[in-house]
Amino acid sequence: MEFGAVLQCNPPAARTLQLAKLAEAYGFSHLWTFDSHLLWQEPYVLYSQILHETKRITVGPMVTNPATRDWTVTASLYATLNQMYGNRTICGIGRGDSAVRVGGGKPTTLAVLRESVHVIRELANSRPVEYNGSTLQFPWSTGSALEVWVAAYGPKALALTGEVADGYILQLADLDIAEWMIGTVRSAAKAAGRDPDSIKICVAAPMYIGTDRAHMREQCRWFGGMVGNHVADIVARYGTGGGVPKALTDYIADRHGYDYNEHGRAGNTHADFVSDEIVERFCVLGTPEEHIAKLRALADLGVDQFAGYLQHDNKEETLRVYGETVIPRLREAVTATTVSA
Repeated sequence: MEFGAVLQCNPPAARTLQLAKLAEAYGFSHLWTFDSHLLWQEPYVLYSQILHETKRITVGPMVTNPATRDWTVTASLYATLNQMYGNRTICGIGRGDSAVRVGGGKPTTLAVLRESVHVIRELANSRPVEYNGSTLQFPWSTGSALEVWVAAYGPKALALTGEVADGYILQLADLDIAEWMIGTVRSAAKAAGRDPDSIKICVAAPMYIGTDRAHMREQCRWFGGMVGNHVADIVARYGTGGGVPKALTDYIADRHGYDYNEHGRAGNTHADFVSDEIVERFCVLGTPEEHIAKLRALADLGVDQFAGYLQHDNKEETLRVYGETVIPRLREAVTATTVSA
């Protein structure tokens, strides 16, 4: 299993850079950031500096969207960074959430998302692509390599992911829901004639090392509110019996609105509907042993990467314990399993 750290681009930029360098030092392979240009600083500017001051970590958004930038601009950003720093970028993309909603916009359609994945991937991999009636290609780009991973929750979005994505991003760590969603993506891939195992699976959720459960829950309750935005869209489209696990839809029954100016922040006043049980199920909290147990269970479901959100008050300590304890022990467990097999 690989490990990623997920940051917001809060000022000062030097703080984001510091945490990115710390993540690399502690063995994380990926550094992801939110991509909401109105709420936080512009991530692609920060990626350039992060790549300049690190050696191996891969950077990308969790997640960008097809609405806030022209797709050719997005692809050019990746191809440029890859040429400057080696192929160390990745594109996480979805229909759009805070980046579009905070300005009064709406998520794009799945058809638009599907087309954007194709256009961005082809251009950022130094290949020609048909776009708006023209054949386009970056004449200056050679050897660029970019994977596009899609974030999804609803049945149709999961099917799209299985059909076109290089990877799937599931933004919650509930084992039962993860099993259903991963299975849905892989079934769609098989139906589309793809190798289901070729799609990389990333589970993303808050990670907090500690022992004060009440405090950890309050620091991470915001995440249930964020996930609730996507679930509310699913319920509005499919109803509560639309093929989505009941465990995922039930918890938003008491949800009343959402303020995107508090998006992804500990203490979010619009996450009070999120129960302690949901926080525990959706996040990875507790002692190193508890983290290891849950991550091993996710690995057993086929998860290739765990990306931990760090929107709480224990960032450095959580990174340290992962680097010194959680990551080494999980890798030892995988090695032992491989040898015994």
